[in-house]
Amino acid sequence: MRLFWDTNIILDLLGERHPFYEFAAKIATLADEKKLLITVSALSYANANYILAKYESVELVKDKLRKFKIISKISALDEEIIDKALNSDFKDFEDALQYFCALKSNCDVLITRNGADFKPANIPIMTAEEYLASPFRTAL
Repeated sequence: MRLFWDTNIILDLLGERHPFYEFAAKIATLADEKKLLITVSALSYANANYILAKYESVELVKDKLRKFKIISKISALDEEIIDKALNSDFKDFEDALQYFCALKSNCDVLITRNGADFKPANIPIMTAEEYLASPFRTAL
């Protein structure tokens, strides 16, 4: 099972944002146990660093990102993805970039807390909590 994490889920995990942290942490544990694969876009690393560094030291944030990198794969953000995002029906360009990164990485589910932003999607869109309660989770 390949899950694509939107930036907000990375922030939930690394920023320990309650009540969402628990669900992200459970999925991260499954990835650490090699029961599923988490993929994120390269853009999410920059966005997460930018946001987390407002509240924590730069070194602490880099350390968290280094640890997260161990349990996740990075989807390239290239010209093809940018072209698809620019020509898509998505209202938000960043969401379109995330979505097309998920597709290019052959992800089965996109995990986000902003499901309404992904209405044009052709893969399942779920919150971390929904995923953990879904039949996708029981397929592990």
